[in-house]
Formats: sequence, structure tokens, C-alpha cells
Amino acid sequence: MAIAYLGLGSNLGDRVQHLMRAYATLAQHPAISVQAVSSLYHTAPVGVTEQNWFLNAVAQLYTTLSPRALLTVTQATERRLGRTPMFHWGPRVVDVDILLYDSLQLHTPFLTIPHAALRDRLFVLIPLHELAPDLRLPCGPPIRDLLTALADHDRVQQVGTFPAFNHGASV
Repeated sequence: MAIAYLGLGSNLGDRVQHLMRAYATLAQHPAISVQAVSSLYHTAPVGVTEQNWFLNAVAQLYTTLSPRALLTVTQATERRLGRTPMFHWGPRVVDVDILLYDSLQLHTPFLTIPHAALRDRLFVLIPLHELAPDLRLPCGPPIRDLLTALADHDRVQQVGTFPAFNHGASV
């Protein structure tokens, strides 16, 4: 079994509900066992800044899926929850990104692990550090060192814990 970390985000509509549904969809997959979810973070948009702030969290999971199969599941989850293709860095109902997958380093046309922008995104690093304070990037520094190097921590505000999820509920 591999351990993976997924970034969850939303900046349209009922952001909490969208993240809850993404979590529920992933948790119901037979090859995924969600172990923990970070607190919720209210975060400034990146790239295109004239849009709603995001609500973000990170999920830690065990999976027997390959990275490519996990990508297929995350993309299907996004589509199921109403994400439609927009412009790069545009608003979205839900975003589910593979951040890390064990100690794998992978760069293909369709998937990069660790996530290509992970080192620069406080909205990912802060919840990752919350879940695994001693986590290191594959062949890289500890997450805490990356956090120390970045500024603008005020653009990521913890707003509460991830709401409890009833694993028997339908989505």
C-alpha cells in the first residue's frame, strides 16, 4: 500500500459541501483508505487573483492504486462534482490534486509527483505540515523548511476543522 497526499480545494458555491463531497467520494473508493484530513484553510487565489478565495485542505490516504489510476480517480471525482474545464488558475467547484505519492518522483506529460508547484504553495504546505510535521519531499527538504522560506502566511488562514463525515452517507 502506498501513502499519498491529496490537495482539495474549492472557490465556488458551497465550498465546504464541495470539499465534503470530494472527500466522501474518495473515501468510498475500495482502493482508498483516507487516514486523515487537515483543517480547512481560507486561501488567496494564485495566478488569477480577481476571484473568490479558496477553501483548501489536504487528505492523507493509503491506496493500492498506481499513481496513474489515482489520477483517474481524482479527475473522475472532479467531473462528478461538477468541475468543468475553465482557464488556467480559474475558479473551480472542486480541485483534487495528487501532491505526494510515497517517495515517488515522477514527471510525465499527464502527471508530476511531487506536484510541480508544491514548494511554492502555502495553502498546500501548511496543511501538509499539520498532518505530517516531519514529512520530507522525495530527495528534498522537510516541509517545515519550505514553510520557513516562504512569506505571506497571512494569505492562508485556518478557519476550522474538516467537518466529520458519516461514511455511510450517500453523495
